[in-house]
Amino acid sequence: MTRRTRGSPYAPQDAADTEAMLAAVGADSEEDLFDIPESVRFDGAFDIDARSERAVRRQVERTLGRNDDLTEFMGRGHYDHYVPALVDDLSSRQEFLTSYTQYQPEVAQGFLQALFEYQSMLVELTGLGVANCSMYDAASALGEAATLSQRVRSVSGDRILVPDQLRDGKREVLEQYAAGPDLRVESYPTAAGTVDVDGLAAALDDDAAMVYAENPTVCGAVEESLDAVGELADDHDALFVLGSDPVALALLERPADVGADVVVGEASALGVGSAYGMGMGIFATREEYLRQVPGRLVGVSGDATGRRAFTLTLQTREQHIRKERATSNICTNQAWVALRTAIHVATLGPDGLVDLAEDCVRLAADLADRLDDVSGVIAPVHDRYHFREFQAKTDQPAAAVASDLEAEGFAVHVVGDHRIQVCVTDANEPEMDRFVDAVAEVA
Repeated sequence: MTRRTRGSPYAPQDAADTEAMLAAVGADSEEDLFDIPESVRFDGAFDIDARSERAVRRQVERTLGRNDDLTEFMGRGHYDHYVPALVDDLSSRQEFLTSYTQYQPEVAQGFLQALFEYQSMLVELTGLGVANCSMYDAASALGEAATLSQRVRSVSGDRILVPDQLRDGKREVLEQYAAGPDLRVESYPTAAGTVDVDGLAAALDDDAAMVYAENPTVCGAVEESLDAVGELADDHDALFVLGSDPVALALLERPADVGADVVVGEASALGVGSAYGMGMGIFATREEYLRQVPGRLVGVSGDATGRRAFTLTLQTREQHIRKERATSNICTNQAWVALRTAIHVATLGPDGLVDLAEDCVRLAADLADRLDDVSGVIAPVHDRYHFREFQAKTDQPAAAVASDLEAEGFAVHVVGDHRIQVCVTDANEPEMDRFVDAVAEVA
């Protein structure tokens, strides 16, 4: 393209450029490149009456007032823990909130140090050597682990094995990631909420590139066979990927101690609360895979005077220019969410984090015992230790039970014709008595 002599230097093309490109693709106009249904096509008018600010505020308040005020006993990947006011206060400082990304270390030392501390926390919790700070959520982190399995193992395998109780949404994201490198996502059986080791052994062969397990599992059960899963994966030279979260990692077995190669999960269980959309994916792995890690890493260096300095050490975000040679094309900046998680963990401290994790076990056991005393309810369904959540069997249809509970002001998951899933944390603990009474009334 010839050098411009007119117009804005920031415009991507001028009229002549646009005409030439349209001719090359056989289109008469830019509008021909898009298929926008008439029902949603903008016709130049919003058809919204002008109102004063005061009137708009009243209308919004009336609309929001129509929302159901439900106390949620829901989990399955979205967990609500009390977020201290300190997290909001510190993370809302303008030097954090207005920082898009930390490309200029000379003006972002504070933020970079906070991200380095976040990475260090994950390294300590997982026992693995490297953790990054730039994944969208647990599902995308799992997808990145699947593509990583193709780069770090000398195998011809193309099978990604996941438990048959994996959440649908997480599996769908994984399959999207797997489609590019032609990986096959297949299920192995579970029993009583945890891995069926014999079933996994039968499903494994030398075509397996990765084995994924969770602790706790999607139904809240604590996985008791991680050593066996790790050994099976290693015997077939498959990557062992473990899903968890920072609270659970404070109490359960360290992933590195059971042979995990990669840990993925949702870091926003701390610092954000149950956001149902905003997340922060964990991605930690062995140091030998450092050059294959997606996202970005903050490292420690030194300035000209010898003082410790933080900087973005590896940034696969820039690999969009490498095209098919890129390690990963994930392009996100979840640094502010990572900052909130780091502040929350630091506020709790090591002892406080363990106390919170122990509460997740105690509260789940207590609520399951109380529901089990309710006529028409068996809880928990699985004879396992549980973390935060568990499944309960209901004599009445589960959908009807959930609907009746909603009328009483409570929300639970329906996971089967006669099975609900209940999650309890420090956030909804004060409502446990009312919840048990409501279940007794509707079940």
